[in-house]
Amino acid sequence: MEKYKVVIIGSGIAGMSSAIYLKRGGVDPLIIEASAPGGALNVIPNIENYPGYVNISGPDLAMNIYNQVNDLGIKYYLKKIKKIDLENKVIDDIISFDYLIIATGRRHKLLNLSGEENLIGRGVSTCALCDGTFYKGKEVVVVGGGSSALSESLYLSNICKKVTLVHRKNFFRGEDFLERKVKSASNIDIIYNVNVKKYNVLNNMLTSVTLDNGKVIKADGVFLAIGSLPNSELFEVQKDNGYIVVNDHYETSMKNVYAVGDVIKKDMYQLVTASSDGAKAAFNIIEDIKKED
Repeated sequence: MEKYKVVIIGSGIAGMSSAIYLKRGGVDPLIIEASAPGGALNVIPNIENYPGYVNISGPDLAMNIYNQVNDLGIKYYLKKIKKIDLENKVIDDIISFDYLIIATGRRHKLLNLSGEENLIGRGVSTCALCDGTFYKGKEVVVVGGGSSALSESLYLSNICKKVTLVHRKNFFRGEDFLERKVKSASNIDIIYNVNVKKYNVLNNMLTSVTLDNGKVIKADGVFLAIGSLPNSELFEVQKDNGYIVVNDHYETSMKNVYAVGDVIKKDMYQLVTASSDGAKAAFNIIEDIKKED
């Protein structure tokens, strides 16, 4: 069995920030990640609110941070965890740890409409950056009202013939500068106070959506930006609506088990706060390890 002082599950901005601060503090962590480094960064087309960058794509920022992790010689496993025993501090019966940092982030919500699962990747998407090029010159619908929906709409407006932004309320929850850009875009239409009620399919291809006011909108593709759910199912710790509850030191209800980033219950979910979470948790673990000596 491989033994590590600290294991970090997840390599989004919070997880990689933890790793960097631990390494610089004299602790060699292990990062375990099920997919590509960067987490939610990999689906953000443009970032304009992260200090030091006027404008950078999410994947580019993710790679910059990963390169820093790699340059520091931090060990990185590409692995999907099947089970974890927090009491005995064992992962998949092959990795043991003294301290754990949960940095598993969140996943996109779906509308849960009839036929939606079959349309994922075939007309329905949760990532404009990933799938936008498939709809070049076509008409698409974006669903949502936060900064993600606004950003997705702007990104798609540079690729697609027409973007229709559908929002269930009469005001946006996103950043003002994004809202202004969306409203000034010539090929973005906004429909307020409606929900998508049905996907309309012909010959296994999405053709349009029906709104709950009865209106039918032509749509070669639908991009969902309606919020997220925490990836916390694997961990038996205290939660609030699925979000992991932590104290001021980012420690969960289980001793020596910490959580950071979008998977925890907090007031603000931003890249800069996720990075801060990771740094603070790392600092607290380093202090605890010093007390052991």
